[in-house]
Amino acid sequence: MADNDRAKRLKSSQDGDLSRLDSDLITQVAFFVGTSRELLDLALTCKSFGWKQSGSALNWSLAEEVARQTVCSAQHDIEGVRITLPQYVRGRTTWLSILHESEDPLKFDTLLGCGMEHENSRNAVRVTGVLAGSSGTAIASNYVMETGIHYAEFRVSRCSSVGVVRPMPNLDPARFSNESFSFFRQKYYDEFLAARTDGCGDGNVHVCRYYTNSGGMDWTNWDEDDEENVSWEGMEDCDYGDTIGMLLNVDDGTLTVYKKNRRLGVMQVGLSGSYCWHATCWCTNNAWGGSTVTIRRGEPPGA
Repeated sequence: MADNDRAKRLKSSQDGDLSRLDSDLITQVAFFVGTSRELLDLALTCKSFGWKQSGSALNWSLAEEVARQTVCSAQHDIEGVRITLPQYVRGRTTWLSILHESEDPLKFDTLLGCGMEHENSRNAVRVTGVLAGSSGTAIASNYVMETGIHYAEFRVSRCSSVGVVRPMPNLDPARFSNESFSFFRQKYYDEFLAARTDGCGDGNVHVCRYYTNSGGMDWTNWDEDDEENVSWEGMEDCDYGDTIGMLLNVDDGTLTVYKKNRRLGVMQVGLSGSYCWHATCWCTNNAWGGSTVTIRRGEPPGA
């Protein structure tokens, strides 16, 4: 009976009768509309939802208000992850677009170095052949893993690496836009350390990555004690298009690697504090055009 009442009230508002526009209606719309795409379709097909409400207290459409309240209610929280979404609508950023971001928050949102660009979507990045030997790095900086167990899959090419890095919201991408970028460039270590967030933890593993060409592991504490291309039990290299899975257990401080759903082993121990996923791509020559990496959330094989 209650669902029938909701349907009648929703239908009356679709017909243009907004006399019953109250706070309860927002909840009812959210009840019937499950995703940002469904809400957008509703806004496009019904002017009562898609147009700014004249004579009401809203500064935007009813669809935008539903999206705003859905985002602010944090219905898309992921356990152990701090997700940073835009707090305000400005320019082309709408509450509908912010809601869409919240539904699939794991994206490469920070690009560092020359030649780095998104390919098709923010889930995929590539480094273009602007300079042979150049490299660029992408970070999922708005997806900060603080506690618990987290798994991501990377579709990789040769001449790329994937791994974890400290959150660095104070790092300015424009600072590195005209040069090849690497977390292992010692002249920037002081800048990296200064750009970290509070609460990163006391561990000394600030960056750790799996290198696709050799299967080796690199890590650094942004001091003199870098360890690069380290052999580890289970290491294997990759071919173009292989899927590499990474399981970060923040509580145990381990980073485990999978290749095509097969567990290779624990690549690194001693991780502590918060981390973001990152990927680095190299360009071996101008003719080839560079390497690519795609990221997505997933479930560990056998979970």
